[in-house]
Amino acid sequence: MASKKVVIVGGGFAGLKAARALGNKDDVSVTLIDRRNYHLFQPLLYQVATAGLSPAEISGPIRGILSKYKNISVYLDNVKSVDLANKKIEVSDRNIDYDYLILACGAKHSYFAHPEWEENAPGLKTLEQATEIRRRLLIAFEMAEKESNPEKQKQHLTFVIVGAGPTGVELAGAIAEISRHTLTLDFRHIDPSQTRVLLIEAGSRILASFDPELSRKAARDLEDLGVQIWTNTRVTDIKENSVVLGDEVIKASTIFWAAGVQPSSLNKTLGVPLDRAGRVLIEKDLSLKDHPEVFVLGDQACYLTDDGKSLPGLASVAMQQGEHAAREILHEIAGKPRTTFHYIDKGQMATIGRKKAIAQIRNLKFSGFFAWILWLFIHVYYLIGFKNKFFVIWQWAYAYFTFKRGARLIVDKEWRSQKMKTPVS
Repeated sequence: MASKKVVIVGGGFAGLKAARALGNKDDVSVTLIDRRNYHLFQPLLYQVATAGLSPAEISGPIRGILSKYKNISVYLDNVKSVDLANKKIEVSDRNIDYDYLILACGAKHSYFAHPEWEENAPGLKTLEQATEIRRRLLIAFEMAEKESNPEKQKQHLTFVIVGAGPTGVELAGAIAEISRHTLTLDFRHIDPSQTRVLLIEAGSRILASFDPELSRKAARDLEDLGVQIWTNTRVTDIKENSVVLGDEVIKASTIFWAAGVQPSSLNKTLGVPLDRAGRVLIEKDLSLKDHPEVFVLGDQACYLTDDGKSLPGLASVAMQQGEHAAREILHEIAGKPRTTFHYIDKGQMATIGRKKAIAQIRNLKFSGFFAWILWLFIHVYYLIGFKNKFFVIWQWAYAYFTFKRGARLIVDKEWRSQKMKTPVS
């Protein structure tokens, strides 16, 4: 029997898990396509953005991760469209046929019909965004150091984070810690501990997906770090150096976005039913209704549980779905029937700062030092590769005992040593 051609789009948690489950299996030929050549551990992106870790410590080359699987080919490319009727996908320079297709393209930030806000308030979904946030964060302190005007100095030392989910909370806590511990001895003309960190949330409380008791605990921990939390507050405009909140304007040189996400734009080209958020509605086996050979996973998909709720956009959901999709393909090739996907809830957690975190695992709730240790263990455990695990543990231990952060590099986007000259016509 000829090998079945499986194409996986996306090298994130779901795509990589599916590829590994199909690796070195008989009668299967796998092609994984991603626009980047590395797998990124997104839960630790905020650590790169706040100078705690370097990009290479939370990522790994996809080719290296999958090199031991002889039936897997990896292509650096961008998928333009999917032809469901003819079972082929279009990439930049050709079409690729498939017998089975796994779409795991992830999500990007949503600015709620205001894409122009992104220029002044970058989100945190990619390494490029993380290093840009780090650049803006560190530049703000440098600009404040040489500013003699008190009002402008105050503006440079004001940081606004829009959105109080886990990403926003972790960013706010890390920035507050940097200003009050890491940078206090580094500057001569400013007091970094006077930095103002504002966390803006449109809802009634931060970390809305957590139990209210844990949400309140996290809010108290953030306030102990000096973070100001504004709930029931909606952003109406974002400008170059300010955030508009209805009738109120907050002057801030540095603004970060953590308020919403939207699935891959590829969804709109599929011609299949989508939910209100733009995610693909999938069957109980994770496939498309009229195309059982196509699986849609992770943040790109809407999987409704028996109580009518959709699964959250967590790494654990994506990994379990990736493994299930691969298993369904192998079972079908072997002549076995499809099965229903059942998500095993492994809980959720968020870190607020040094020795401060919250964790919720079904009916169990933890906070404080124990939750922080649990958060450290879980995140190191799921990192790709021994080298990454070792360096992350080393960096965290160094930061814990010294209050220092070793990745405080301001890296500009311009790489040329000489500016390009405009040709004379």
